[in-house]
Amino acid sequence: MTITQPDLSVFETVESEVRSYCRGWPTIFDRAQGAHMYDEDGHTYLDFFAGAGTLNYGHNNPVLKRALLDYLERDGVVHGLDMSTSAKRSFLETFQEVILQPRGLDHKVMFPGPTGTNAVEAALKLARKVKGRESIVSFTNAFHGMSLGSLAVTGNAFKRAGAGIPLVHGTPMPFDDYLNGTTEDFVWFERLLEDQGSGLNKPAAVIVETVQGEGGINVARAEWLKALSELCERHDMLLIVDDIQMGCGRTGAFFSFEEAGIKPDIITLSKSIGGYGMPLALTLFKPELDVWEPGEHNGTFRGNNPAFVTATAALQTYWADGQMEKQTLSRGEQVEAALKAIAEEHTDPVSGVADHRGRGLVWGLEFHNKSRANAVAKRAFELGLLIETSGPQSEVVKLLPSLTITPEELDEGLRILARAVRETA
Repeated sequence: MTITQPDLSVFETVESEVRSYCRGWPTIFDRAQGAHMYDEDGHTYLDFFAGAGTLNYGHNNPVLKRALLDYLERDGVVHGLDMSTSAKRSFLETFQEVILQPRGLDHKVMFPGPTGTNAVEAALKLARKVKGRESIVSFTNAFHGMSLGSLAVTGNAFKRAGAGIPLVHGTPMPFDDYLNGTTEDFVWFERLLEDQGSGLNKPAAVIVETVQGEGGINVARAEWLKALSELCERHDMLLIVDDIQMGCGRTGAFFSFEEAGIKPDIITLSKSIGGYGMPLALTLFKPELDVWEPGEHNGTFRGNNPAFVTATAALQTYWADGQMEKQTLSRGEQVEAALKAIAEEHTDPVSGVADHRGRGLVWGLEFHNKSRANAVAKRAFELGLLIETSGPQSEVVKLLPSLTITPEELDEGLRILARAVRETA
């Protein structure tokens, strides 16, 4: 595909230097539908990025778009703070009936603000309020958001440095297999908790991602998560699962922790819960934790009513019959087979594939040469595929296609990826 150089001058002169994704994809996107994006010059791109996991149902999903347009055309409430509205009622009823009750969850639903980091901040604040303690345990290579509380439980040194002040009251522990199996799970963590001389302030909670997306597609085993849940219960700590990127079906089941058979005390959701790409975030918690005073944690954009409408339509369309989970797992097998073939083709111990890993429809391809992932992503863009990188040194190519992608579209993107890897060898 021949890419003409678009006029990016207004972005370069007016927009802040903080912009990032646009640097890797130097074009001006104009339209998007399903698994494809189109730039102003008519070039087509297959999207294996899906709004960083926000577009699980694809771009401009027709079912969700129709529900949104109908709501707007009848002058439905757009901005309602936390007032009771018909759109919010429909969402809450549907979420309870389709998602919570079938999974045996009786969690309360809080609307903390429009983004994932808002949901995390609310979770941390609530855990500290309930337990009367300040410390939160997180894990190596974790990512939980860009506001100060979320950064304090994030591992990435570059992102943490952006805070400009000390990030306190967070304690990191090794994520699953961080020590390559040389140390028994949680032996260090539990020893610190039990030793009166360890210097560890007793934590209020532990926050964990079941699959670390930004951290490099690090997949926690179900037995590790179950053991973590049991450890939290033994030591009177709340378990917070950050399901902002891996929830809403990304790993197969609606919640990524279902495979482990655990019931977290607090769950954070955002990204694809709104269904259509509009901001919406939830903090879910067990009823006995609902100790908030009215207005103790609030915000102007807690209730995004158009997002309630598309979220409800997404739940009713894709989660009422269990088929989405089966389809995602099937698509995941398709991706795994393709990545295995790429890995077997590129075995050089210096520059070849070091590992491929993932669950459902989130996968990573790691390279021995840590700079190669960026080269692969760049070449993939030139060939018409949008992929990003992750990991502390951007050493992992990250695949995050929409859950509604067809097998044929998935095959096309995987073929482009294989070619990009081959042409950057």
